[in-house]
Amino acid sequence: MSNASTQVQDTYNQQYHSENNEWRQLGGQQKAKNILDLCSRFKSAKTIDIGSGNGAVIAELDKANFTDELSSLEISDSGIAAIQERQLKSLKSVQKFDGYKIPFDNKSFELSLCSHVIEHVEHPRLLLREIARVANYHYFEVPIDFSFYVDQKIQHYLDYGHINIYTPALFKFLLKSEGFEVIDERFLFTNHAQIDFQFKHQPLKRLTQKLKNLIVSLSPYKKIKPNAYAVLCQHNGKGLSIF
Repeated sequence: MSNASTQVQDTYNQQYHSENNEWRQLGGQQKAKNILDLCSRFKSAKTIDIGSGNGAVIAELDKANFTDELSSLEISDSGIAAIQERQLKSLKSVQKFDGYKIPFDNKSFELSLCSHVIEHVEHPRLLLREIARVANYHYFEVPIDFSFYVDQKIQHYLDYGHINIYTPALFKFLLKSEGFEVIDERFLFTNHAQIDFQFKHQPLKRLTQKLKNLIVSLSPYKKIKPNAYAVLCQHNGKGLSIF
């Protein structure tokens, strides 16, 4: 099993010592809302969150009594420290992992959560196979960074740590080719609070972004270029099969 490269590991170790706490909190609230919406059909007694960052998302889930028992995996030392400081009542454990090997037995969890992680992973199929192994149901959310000129914005996305670029269809192709069956999905758009924060000193850009999101969300194009895509899956046990 591969480990995250040393350069990637070192980068993320200090990731959550930087500023941007307010931005991360706003993002955490929205990502948790997306999880609650898509996973509301069942109450998960045992849940694992893979790539918890600074814990902003699981803190919101904790407030909502989303699960009885939550386990967290995080690649960065700074993220683990931030999660531990939150003292979440549903959090059973938070462990550092190498980005691939999940230290739990088969089907230890009812639900796995993996929100805004796969776009950062050097070998996504390896992580997906581990996720399929440890839980019965799986929630994924990824940003939709694709554009026809994405190759001209490489440094922009690398600055965010995004090394995989998806459309909803391309992400579903990845999941389905690995044996995941889609139960439900959402095509997501940045909410007004996040836009207001991101463009707080640029009123014209703020208005333009809100109008753009509204127009796209009301058109068939929303299934091609939303701001993010979320999916609830169950694995069929078969995995990748080619030729």
